[in-house]
Amino acid sequence: MFSVQILSLATSCIISLIVALRLSRRRVYPLPLPPGPRGLPFLGNALQLDTKRPWLTYLAWERYMVGKIIHSRIHGIDMIIINSESIARELLDKRSAIYSDRPVIPTSEMAGLGFNTVLLPYGDTLRQHRKIFHQVLRAEASVSYHEMYSRHANELVFDLLKATGDLQIPIQAYTSSLIMSVTYGHTSRGTQDPILTRTQELLDIAKQLLSPERAAIFTAFPFLKKLPVWCFRGAYALMGRTRELCPQLLNEPFDEVKAQMANGTASKSLVADFLSQADEDADEDTMKAVALMGYIGGIDTSTSTLHIFLMAMVLYPDVQARIRAEINQVVTHDKMPSVDDRPSLPYLDAVLCEVLRWYPPIPLGMAHATTNDDIYGGYFIPKGTVVMVNQWALSRDEDIFPDASRFDPTRHLTADGQLKDHFVNHFAFGHARRVCPGRWFVQNSLWHAMAAILAVLGIDHARDSNGNKIEVKPEFTTGMVIRPQPFQYSFEVVNSAREGQLRAMMNLI
Repeated sequence: MFSVQILSLATSCIISLIVALRLSRRRVYPLPLPPGPRGLPFLGNALQLDTKRPWLTYLAWERYMVGKIIHSRIHGIDMIIINSESIARELLDKRSAIYSDRPVIPTSEMAGLGFNTVLLPYGDTLRQHRKIFHQVLRAEASVSYHEMYSRHANELVFDLLKATGDLQIPIQAYTSSLIMSVTYGHTSRGTQDPILTRTQELLDIAKQLLSPERAAIFTAFPFLKKLPVWCFRGAYALMGRTRELCPQLLNEPFDEVKAQMANGTASKSLVADFLSQADEDADEDTMKAVALMGYIGGIDTSTSTLHIFLMAMVLYPDVQARIRAEINQVVTHDKMPSVDDRPSLPYLDAVLCEVLRWYPPIPLGMAHATTNDDIYGGYFIPKGTVVMVNQWALSRDEDIFPDASRFDPTRHLTADGQLKDHFVNHFAFGHARRVCPGRWFVQNSLWHAMAAILAVLGIDHARDSNGNKIEVKPEFTTGMVIRPQPFQYSFEVVNSAREGQLRAMMNLI
């Protein structure tokens, strides 16, 4: 007890000293920083944030206090929030040499997540990761996986038809099993698969640890990183568990593919392709990290996007009917849509663009950091500043998306019904040198799922005992990645010929 009291007293004294030193040091810049709300000494704007939905706070600051580029400070950490796509393109795309770094997230290393491609600083290691991603997930390479996309999407149709509870369960089974198949050739399905279970556990913890706002306390007080895990509470106390999970998930599925290749039983996968082409000097540790990040990085965002899509179909039956009419016009009534039909289905692609705009799955995107001082619009942006693109604000920009809260796929179509911009340029995938390297895989997996679902099934409101519709409200979880709260629904087969074809293909007859 005595040692704990001494530790507590010493910690308080150190914190007080650091606060005093920070308050006594004034930084002088050649130009003003972007405008932002006045904060408290040292704490800055930390107490003004909606910590569960900070993107709403940043949007409110734009509307009622400042503008579309905002300066904030949390525990002495400078942050720039961008609420405009044109500003994001100007800075992150056109000045990518300055804005392609990531902020140091101390909790990443503390949790054993230093291999995380998303958070790597800009440099040689990141370039190695992205080179492998490009080789195995570029647009041309993704063509070879279309059969795999279709097979998993067809399984999803029947999983949804049997669903009675939270749609998160069958959707996540689809995204996780598909990504696992593409990455490792691992064919297990369902939430009981041990690899999937441990990966989801790692994801759930990591999402709580890796936000810049949450990690700022460790940047402000570096000595906290040296404290044992038992000194922390909540998600911080689980960092020991992530240090156990990471090496297991990095090594076990990778080593399984190596063993399968040795005995000639390996399925086609990204890891198998890498190992078959690798020379003796190939960096297997890098490939392990890329493989696991390809898997982890796609599960939550793809699951969330499909979940949002199904909610939109319940709330906007006219959109659902138009998609189905387009499919039925292009594809014969007893055939399933295929990738060959995609150029003739522009409205379906517009729906996918609108799903990502309507409720972007990562509302604040992934934070960037500046490697040099910069000037924009007469404002000074210091080296080392954390830069965040508020994708929620971009999605609600009434100048670009009138009546922004309404789900309207025609926003993304030209007057003659063609897609205005390519899907992979969507702001939801990030910017410039940090754009999502798996975006081709994501758009293929989402398109196949959406096409298969609406070619066979209709989704509608659930009904109460009196036959009245049970209303669905767009309510969402919080955190780095958001998804709809569970809602009630009903599925029915609207094309029995296609259902029969699927059953025959899957040997379900």
